[in-house]
Amino acid sequence: MEFSSVEKTKDSVKIRIKDANMTLITPLLNKLSEDENVTNVRYVEKHPELEDPVLMVSVKKGKPEEAIKRAAERISEYFSDLAVKK
Repeated sequence: MEFSSVEKTKDSVKIRIKDANMTLITPLLNKLSEDENVTNVRYVEKHPELEDPVLMVSVKKGKPEEAIKRAAERISEYFSDLAVKK
């Protein structure tokens, strides 16, 4: 997946996601929704052959990029704690 900033304001960001993989996007959306500083999370998919999906995140406090980073770190921690039973 490749991320590129589309639009940025003080409290929101729109990020285009090329070759989006819902297996990774879904947990990210869930963790962002759980963040008390995040006021809005939207993932917009238009026609898959014409436009890349866009992730939109708005926050009431802090930077939206930091909220995305926190969510990604929580996902990483979750998967690093998984153990394979033999």
